[in-house]
Amino acid sequence: MSMKPEKLTYTDAQGHLILPPEAAAQLGLLPNSPVQLIIGENEIRISRSIHHLARVYVEPTNTCNLTCLTCMRNVWDEDSGFMTEETYTRILEGIKKLTPRPTVFFGGFGEPLSHPAIIEMIRRAKALGATVELISNGVLLDEQMVLRLLEVELDSLWVSLDGASPESYEDVRLGATLPQVIANLERLPYLRYRGSRMKNTLQLGIAFVAMKRNVADLPKVLALGVRLGAKKFSISNVLAHTDELRQEVLYRGAMYNAPYQFTDLHPRVNMPRIDVNEHTQQPLAEVQRGNYSIQINNGMMGQGVYTCPFIEKGSLAVRWDGAVSPCLPLLHTYDSFLDNRPRRSHAYDVGNVLKRDLLELWEDPQYVELRQRLQSFEFSPCTDCNCCELPEENREDCLGNTFPACGGCLWAQGLIQCP
Repeated sequence: MSMKPEKLTYTDAQGHLILPPEAAAQLGLLPNSPVQLIIGENEIRISRSIHHLARVYVEPTNTCNLTCLTCMRNVWDEDSGFMTEETYTRILEGIKKLTPRPTVFFGGFGEPLSHPAIIEMIRRAKALGATVELISNGVLLDEQMVLRLLEVELDSLWVSLDGASPESYEDVRLGATLPQVIANLERLPYLRYRGSRMKNTLQLGIAFVAMKRNVADLPKVLALGVRLGAKKFSISNVLAHTDELRQEVLYRGAMYNAPYQFTDLHPRVNMPRIDVNEHTQQPLAEVQRGNYSIQINNGMMGQGVYTCPFIEKGSLAVRWDGAVSPCLPLLHTYDSFLDNRPRRSHAYDVGNVLKRDLLELWEDPQYVELRQRLQSFEFSPCTDCNCCELPEENREDCLGNTFPACGGCLWAQGLIQCP
């Protein structure tokens, strides 16, 4: 995302940079806080404090009304269930102690709208002053559900659309029909203004999982989303849970072309903004596959590589049974492929909100130390190398890291994204 300077700031007599209070608060920077600086050729980037909890992912349930081709639920053997009122209350008790309130994001690996108490869960989070987001497959967004979401003033609704035609959509989202989802979303603008209690605050976002079979639909999905009133889009590659999906990935070359952590070891190529067309597509692809440190207009193309996006967002995730994990990928145990090699990612939690306070878990020394390692990403470059048996699980790596070893995480390589 490009950033436009909002205002000037200054240095003091000793040359120390003075951050505006609102900027420091946004990054959770308190007096004497350690600050990580990422120094580029023409800029310095300041990372969020690892002590700043800004986003809480809540998985209301790991059950779903669909059986999508891309879902990790197809390759796990785990109990299914719904978050209890007691568990959710414990989460809110922790959030209540934080100022400013973290964003509450209802998601995970199930359909949040299938939880019978989801509207009440949103209402309770909003009553604390939290911004609330939710992601859905869109099938359950009938008129009554949309009205209830508007009544409780949900801030952002993300809907997964993996195709722009009924054929391509149903090829991925098994059990759903695109016309039904579109009809559900088309009524949203009308219902926003229906009744005096409705507030026009809900933002629509579209999430798209790109594969060989549907990537040609991406421009049409973006156009469809704009027509439906979407203000934001999240595009992700597919995580290959099966051999069929392994044939669908679009990042096999990109996975082995991530030299950005070791910039000085690779020739630097500074590219201009350039059209991608029949003349440039092939040479640009060859450049990207090369062992170069690529910049676009003097900006690093790979700033999101070797970077944990969940640490960048200041987030944690709470599973439906109350287990607290550092990120969504560690909520469950599942199988996938790292290129052509099978890999098992084991679930990892730092404790359970039913036994310990949420903020006590957040500040647990072992969890803080893990966040420090994740922020500097002191893990083996398993996606670059992938030449020994260690990447087959997330138990350990060749640098001595023990569970969880995150060097093979595709989220940290900017290949897989979550809203």
